[in-house]
Amino acid sequence: MTYSEAIDWLFSTQLFGIKLGLDGPRQLLKQYLAFPAHGVTVVHVAGTNGKGSTCAMIDAIARTGGHRCGLFTSPHLVDFRERIRVGGEEIPEDACAAMLTELRELCETLDPHPTFFEITLALGMRWFRERECEVIVLETGMGGRLDATTAVPADVCAITPIGLDHTQWLGETIAEIAREKAGILVEGKPCFSAPQDPQARRVLEMEANERRSPLSFVEAPLRGYPIGLPGEHQAWNAALAVECAHAAGLRVNYEVLIHALAQVSWPGRFEVLSWQGKTMVLDGAHNPQGAGVLAKTWRERFGESQAGLLFSVVAAKDLVGIARELGPLAEVIHVVAVDSPRALPTDALAEAFGGREVTEHASLSSAMSALEDFDGPLLVAGSLFLIGDVKAWLEELDHRASDQ
Repeated sequence: MTYSEAIDWLFSTQLFGIKLGLDGPRQLLKQYLAFPAHGVTVVHVAGTNGKGSTCAMIDAIARTGGHRCGLFTSPHLVDFRERIRVGGEEIPEDACAAMLTELRELCETLDPHPTFFEITLALGMRWFRERECEVIVLETGMGGRLDATTAVPADVCAITPIGLDHTQWLGETIAEIAREKAGILVEGKPCFSAPQDPQARRVLEMEANERRSPLSFVEAPLRGYPIGLPGEHQAWNAALAVECAHAAGLRVNYEVLIHALAQVSWPGRFEVLSWQGKTMVLDGAHNPQGAGVLAKTWRERFGESQAGLLFSVVAAKDLVGIARELGPLAEVIHVVAVDSPRALPTDALAEAFGGREVTEHASLSSAMSALEDFDGPLLVAGSLFLIGDVKAWLEELDHRASDQ
């Protein structure tokens, strides 16, 4: 298959939905010879907020220290290949096409048919093996206990702040969700956690005790190093990343950290850019906890300046909770439906702002044109689907979003 044909096939497998469980991914990884080679160190990161940033920091530390590192993250914003990187470089189109062709043939022999996410994981793990990665950093897709990434044996685990998200899959309380996240813990292998809600901390401690997994909580943010990602919360993520890097045996010293953390970037997480002479911030704050962190970071950066806000989220999110955090930042509010089967209609998005005047748009082009007229900083926030839509629109790129 060509790259285009391969991506068409891969995206068609979303019809198989989300299947939580490890038997399927283990079988696929085994059949495709995609488990890590002996001696490769795997760092596995779960949590609700900050997973991607923490993974990016561990990857940056590894690469700056001279290690060949594979990074697996999800979802992508614009290009599918963002999910799979070695040495900071996305998997090439020709390699991606060739390996997906092999995977298609293999998947036709398996019952049940692997999901989009399971196939993507197998693709990434095989690419990391072929590129002889010494270190692999895996971000969970959802949860932990039954997430496909947990089929890969980990040497170091990390848990970022836990909040309410994906409640239809993971549970309706912090304790239930924490139990799912704690599913990544491995007997005898160290786990490091960000500070947690007392309920979440208690669950993590119990699960670690049962599994005989050494568990440590980060007690302070990392100070004394410039961090390329804005916001106080990133100093906490950096502290967590450094603990993981130490435990993974990476080269970690002052020179490595000061270069790695200063240069780290993670698109769509308080990403600041310039557009039409205006400052624009893109942030995928898709739950109230993330939106609260965004609001705090906005005040740190812009003080009392209010934003021209473009907002959207998908179904099954705490829409009102997110709007409650973001509404006070906005002088004007615009909403648009995202390019997703789970998109919420604009009237539902507008209603969440509790009677505020909200402009509904039928298209992204209309919403972006309206933002041009606002005299002040712009904020695009909510769903990562929205961030991807806007980045693709700004860069005039083809864009294909995925629900997994």
